[in-house]
Amino acid sequence: MSNFSALDIVVLAGGISHERDISLRSGRRVADALTSLGHTVTLLDPQAGLLADLTDRKPDVIWPVVHGATGEDGALLALLETTGIPHVGSRGGPARLAWSKPIAKELVRRAGYATPDSIALSTETFRDLGAASVLEHLLTALPTPLVVKPAEGGSAQGVSIIDTPAGLPRAMVDAYTYASVALVEEKVEGTELAVTVIDIGDGPVALPAVEIVPLNGVYSFEARYNAGETLFFTPARIDEEVAALVAQTAVAIHNLLGLRHISRIDLIVDAHGVPWFLEANVLPGLTETSLVPQSIEASGQSLGAVYDALARAAIADS
Repeated sequence: MSNFSALDIVVLAGGISHERDISLRSGRRVADALTSLGHTVTLLDPQAGLLADLTDRKPDVIWPVVHGATGEDGALLALLETTGIPHVGSRGGPARLAWSKPIAKELVRRAGYATPDSIALSTETFRDLGAASVLEHLLTALPTPLVVKPAEGGSAQGVSIIDTPAGLPRAMVDAYTYASVALVEEKVEGTELAVTVIDIGDGPVALPAVEIVPLNGVYSFEARYNAGETLFFTPARIDEEVAALVAQTAVAIHNLLGLRHISRIDLIVDAHGVPWFLEANVLPGLTETSLVPQSIEASGQSLGAVYDALARAAIADS
């Protein structure tokens, strides 16, 4: 650390999405890790005047951890690019692609990777074609069990797992609470994994996969952010050959979607060892119960060292 040079870093956290509280928790964790190394870190909440403040301040680098549409739909990231200040994470265009689960799944499917069969339905289609008729045809095309989720969003908000047709109407309503498009997806049975991909300048690499075992069987919002409701195994309890395939798949999807610096690729590995793509997260959670910090620590690295390296990678990329 004799050659250490302190940076002026702005961490963006908060926003107005359903995930505001989680974003604030992530931001504080990132700020604490970077401050502990000697960096000057300022936490800012995206609001009116932010862009002018950033332009006037001209920090060395911006680290956005604004979860939900406020930060992950690509708009904020695209605007940050216009400031000329380096920022950690993906650019606006790729973030927009990853934010839409149906679009990301289609790109991954076209590239030859497995992803569960699904149908995306807007509220308008659901209404105009008649809810009863749409539900009947859905269940013919995609028999239960199913996963119903908002086509955009994170933290498992509005996500339902239904084992019988009777649960589908309520699941659609829950998904539409969080987005105007619902994704109805085949449920693939297997081992649920989250793979962190980081690139600190030498190309993207996959860190040890986190295996997720929610105690009540569903990795819900509560199971994600309340300690003790989910068991995590890092590295995942899969054999070396499958682990290598999972890592290779995660990095390939990170590259395919054009992501940068850090992402989390969520997969299910079935009984035959095949990884199925679920979704990509361009600004993954970094709270005390989040998966990325677990993966970093399992790799033998400290959070501070990795966050420092990512900040410096962002500057080098500018």
